[in-house]
Amino acid sequence: MGELADIADEWRAERSERFGRRHLDPGDFARLRAAGLTALPVPERLGGRWSGRSIRDLCEAFRMLAAGDPSPTLVSAMHPAVLAFWLGNDAPADAGTAAAAAWDEQRDAVFRTALEWAQWGTVTSEPGSGGDVARTRSRAVPADVMADVAVPGRRYELTGDKHFGSGTGMCSFMFTTAIPDGEDDPAAFFVDTRAIAAGDEQPGFTVVKDWDGVGMTATQSHAVRLHGVAAVRLEWPGPLAALSVGAGPINLSLFTGVVLGVLDEAMTVAGERVRPRLGELRPYEQVEWARATTDHWVAQQAYEGMLRAYESGDVAAALYAGLRGKTAVAELAEQTLARIARVIGGGAFSASSPFSAWYEDVRALGFLRPPWGLAHDSIIATS
Repeated sequence: MGELADIADEWRAERSERFGRRHLDPGDFARLRAAGLTALPVPERLGGRWSGRSIRDLCEAFRMLAAGDPSPTLVSAMHPAVLAFWLGNDAPADAGTAAAAAWDEQRDAVFRTALEWAQWGTVTSEPGSGGDVARTRSRAVPADVMADVAVPGRRYELTGDKHFGSGTGMCSFMFTTAIPDGEDDPAAFFVDTRAIAAGDEQPGFTVVKDWDGVGMTATQSHAVRLHGVAAVRLEWPGPLAALSVGAGPINLSLFTGVVLGVLDEAMTVAGERVRPRLGELRPYEQVEWARATTDHWVAQQAYEGMLRAYESGDVAAALYAGLRGKTAVAELAEQTLARIARVIGGGAFSASSPFSAWYEDVRALGFLRPPWGLAHDSIIATS
């Protein structure tokens, strides 16, 4: 973690320049890989650093990096978020020998690419879906021929519109969903995007709208159109909903760690400005600062509860805690940044101030990952 801490410190020192960026720097991802970040979600038996419940080390790494620069941190967090679908799910007991073997072979191949060279990402959300990746209108047609993808699995061609493809152009593979031809329910797939990462064209994969820099400014969360793009189906022998349950606690903790890292840094920088003049604060400002410090503390406890629930080994408890902890931290982070702005004043929303950027950054947890409506639907469903 020492090398990752050094990277976070360097990013922090470059904050003014970095917060003005609109595109990602491939060099950032090369450094993170060299520092071992992409190996954190790879099982130890394959040479990685995941021991089975290593959620704390994983999330704390992203929390630390987010304090330096949230944009590449969020994109990097998509890597373990995708691997979580293989990491968090063993084949069901009734899957059958062949199906279980296909799943095991595929996930080991995925882990090896992640350990050796691949950056994984996502391009799942669709316009009008409300952020629910299961509400897909994209179609998947079986294909007889496909380019080499280094990972075994059934080949398909995908067609549909997607947006919020975080890290487009940085990733070797991007996870997505579609409805297979002849089936009624959605399934999970991944697209080989190494050509795009190399600066070449990808047949069937077109960026139709660049990320506009709102929120986490430099994430390249572009909108794309899939038109017969080559893809590989996840060999999960069951419904997409069951696959998502296994990955959910990891993903919820990951994205919460990223936003909490932003909140940690905002409170640190605000404290440096506020503490020297505590005696000069108006009563209203004193109350808002007290509330900000309390909200930050509560957010930390919610996050800790999520990690402990996962570490208990109870998947249901981890999902329950993850849904509630993520939602609580999303609310607390947004209102804490608003309280900080009230104490610091209008300068907090200057374009040169990091607080205006941080305010938009923390809102991503509630509006995008997953969005408020879907998050609360899930809370009701697990009540």
